[in-house]
Amino acid sequence: MSNISSDTEKTKPGLPSGRIAVVDIGSNSVRLVVYDAPTRLPIPMYNEKSQCALGSGLGESGVLNPDGVKCALRSLRRFVGLAKSMGVATLDMVATAAIREAKDGPAFVEKVKDTLGIDIEVLSGEDEAKYAALGLLMGVPDADGVIGDLGGGSLDLVGLDQGKFSKSSTFALGHLRLSEVSDGNPERAREIVGETLSGLKWLKKVKGRTLYAAGGSWRAIARILIDQTSHPLHVVDNFAMDAEAARNILHLISGAGRHSLELIPGIPKKRIETLPFAAAALEGMLIASRAKTLQFSGFGMREGVLLTALPSSLQNQDPLISACKTMVERTGRFALHGSEIREWLAPLFPDETDAEKRLRYAACLMSDIGWNEHSDYRAEHTFMRSLRIPFAGLSHPDRALIASTLYVRQGGDMNDPLIRPILGLLDMGQLAWIRGTGQALLLAHTISGGAPDLLSRTELEVTKEKIYLCVTKKDRAALISDAVERRLKSVAKAFGKKSKVKVLDD
Repeated sequence: MSNISSDTEKTKPGLPSGRIAVVDIGSNSVRLVVYDAPTRLPIPMYNEKSQCALGSGLGESGVLNPDGVKCALRSLRRFVGLAKSMGVATLDMVATAAIREAKDGPAFVEKVKDTLGIDIEVLSGEDEAKYAALGLLMGVPDADGVIGDLGGGSLDLVGLDQGKFSKSSTFALGHLRLSEVSDGNPERAREIVGETLSGLKWLKKVKGRTLYAAGGSWRAIARILIDQTSHPLHVVDNFAMDAEAARNILHLISGAGRHSLELIPGIPKKRIETLPFAAAALEGMLIASRAKTLQFSGFGMREGVLLTALPSSLQNQDPLISACKTMVERTGRFALHGSEIREWLAPLFPDETDAEKRLRYAACLMSDIGWNEHSDYRAEHTFMRSLRIPFAGLSHPDRALIASTLYVRQGGDMNDPLIRPILGLLDMGQLAWIRGTGQALLLAHTISGGAPDLLSRTELEVTKEKIYLCVTKKDRAALISDAVERRLKSVAKAFGKKSKVKVLDD
């Protein structure tokens, strides 16, 4: 970890402090990610990658690819300069399998130290695997099964028991390495993965559980699977599918020629050469583990490194709720707090689970994010923004639930063709929840105008047949309007009840 804040302050006075950058020097690529920190789930502000292929030919030569070294040094100079200009206070530079295994890896580390003044942390295979697991756990705290993180040089595995670390292993089975040891034959690469993992006793315990896939090549494959299965949400993080169905498509990808892969939209050309080997590795992992479900993670080793750089007070926060709060603090219109709306709505949800309450709180926090959009497009833009927002801790059904709720809150129609495909991810109970919660959020903002301390001067009372909006005589004229009464009626209808304004004595 290197502190570059003093240089940053001289370069760009007045920039926000606390930004963190992670530079990942991998076997295939060198990447800079700058995070807007400190928050529990810092959002990437900037992301740049150079495809240097440091580990190309490493298996045979034992040394780093000379052209890759030149590319990496050139990229690192740029990345350090960018980080300083962007107001980065802390820069973590980590290296993985290629630098770890190459004879000239230490010389590369020393060269970077001499020329840039930055220390590189060379991760062990075990550290690399555990950082990847930490990245996954940022969004899936109860992950159960095994995470596999595929890089260019290595495949790193960590067993997970309801969010707790179990056994870990690392193998020289990265997609670059596999292409070399298999003599360019993806079918042979799949066999090599199977043969290697067959002796891993702890992996057999994953049977019937989940394989979590991380790493850039596997995320590229996730995009293909999303497209091939006509999945309605094009978000890699937490995309899940049946393992057997995934194996069938992975087998086709591993056997596809370059021309066929080039026809697939969204796949970087520099990944095409080794994509069949990444597919073969994933298929081999599924066969060896006998996992029931394949789930992809948009968070991995870099996010794990980032998490360890944050104060413990932030590490222990719920990533979804923390991210929602941070977003509202920076872009909110007024000071109406999500907790104020959440407590006001509570009488409508007497039997909700903790998981349901968490999602309702997230919806309350984000319920006004479309305030600065054009009124004709506010519902649509709110829906698209919340559906694809880069927050951890959301399954695809969770995303559909929150985004559709906010769409209704902004006056959107659930029969609109825009959201109908997404609603297919939900069950009938969740659809009813969307109607009721969305209408209730709309009522809350109609009463308060989004301003604080007004909503709490009213309260909801729910009986078997009616929903009452209770208000004192003194506040009735200020808080109750025709629009409020219409929206109260819509809330009651969504819950299968009648509505009434109840005026209380002061």
